[in-house]
Amino acid sequence: MSVTDRVALDPFGSDIPAESARLRALGPIVPVELPGGIPAWAPTGYDTLKELILDPRVSKDPRLHWRLWPEVGEHPAWGWILGWVGVVNMLSTYGGDHTRLRRLVAPSFTHRRTEALRPRVEAVTAELLDALAEAGQDGGPVDVKEGFAHPLPLRIICELFGVPEELRDATARLIAAIMDTSDPTPEHAAFVQEQIGTVLGSLIAHRSEQPGDDLTTELIRVRDEDGDRLSGEELLYTLLLVIGAGFETTVNLIGNAVVALLKDPRQLAAVRAGETGWDAVVDETLRVHPSIASLPLRFAVEDLKVGDVTIPAGDAIITTYAAAGLDPAHYGPDADTFDAARGVDDHLAFGIGVHRCIGAPLARMEALTALPALFDRFPDLALAVDAGELRQVPSFIAFGWQEIPVRLHG
Repeated sequence: MSVTDRVALDPFGSDIPAESARLRALGPIVPVELPGGIPAWAPTGYDTLKELILDPRVSKDPRLHWRLWPEVGEHPAWGWILGWVGVVNMLSTYGGDHTRLRRLVAPSFTHRRTEALRPRVEAVTAELLDALAEAGQDGGPVDVKEGFAHPLPLRIICELFGVPEELRDATARLIAAIMDTSDPTPEHAAFVQEQIGTVLGSLIAHRSEQPGDDLTTELIRVRDEDGDRLSGEELLYTLLLVIGAGFETTVNLIGNAVVALLKDPRQLAAVRAGETGWDAVVDETLRVHPSIASLPLRFAVEDLKVGDVTIPAGDAIITTYAAAGLDPAHYGPDADTFDAARGVDDHLAFGIGVHRCIGAPLARMEALTALPALFDRFPDLALAVDAGELRQVPSFIAFGWQEIPVRLHG
């Protein structure tokens, strides 16, 4: 298809699997239009996406490699993208800058550090399940996202980064606003940028005045002692990335797994009987319902050939994790079916290569703690609405549900 025939992505993400299938039918990589009219390319299959992610000729730095970067300010409806590529952190840097920023944060998410958090994750899980039981004691529906899947990873990441109680709700609202791609107005973009400075600026000010045993305090120390390793701007936006990615994606991982199992009592029974492991449930959830459906943006450093299509140097590319996970050429004709028993773990949901998510071990540990605890505590858990009534969060980036109403006792 011609580049002039760009496919406009649904900014609400109303039916991401169907949209992925439609794009896949058009070829291995398709010219698309992001909210506000931003032109980009969308890989539609597993192999294409993997090759592009691993290609050193694909950058994440718009300042160096996006041909349209100088024009962003001329398009008011493009302002929303600044929350993703207009910031300076691991998500939007390339080469040495990316390596430098990653090295500052990665040691805090090692397997050893993650295991040290396990008792706290278990304690918060138990506390939230008690509160959920109390909320549903009258037999009425409760929102398992609001009462469990959301507060668990939010509390853990906020404790890890020393976010005080009074800033936690604002932090959650900020990340939700960034994920919301349904409103490309300049007003929404300006609100997000203002909130980044207000909320995270308040966190930095708080921890500068009251340092603690937390990662924000550690990053402030690095900034103050060696600005060449971490500038003030990089500190602000590194906190935005790691705190946001550290809980929002896990919210959807837990919520998507709950919905997938409740929609298929046979598979849930197999998991509860030990025939299928919780690790397999997590991996299948990440394949079929990855927490991030499509992530903007990467950029062609030079002309790239994909099949019979040439991506010109300077063009933008989105990383289409949902499309890759649902690719029948890689996962078979039933790729769109949730089947934890298939036992595949080669999904790309956490990324691959130098940009693989450093928080992946923490996300897995939280999900592998939360899910069995939830279903053990409430063995008759059931959706309180028809699955078709569940509403996707308004985003082509995030892949999850706005609410998950359930009955705790069937």
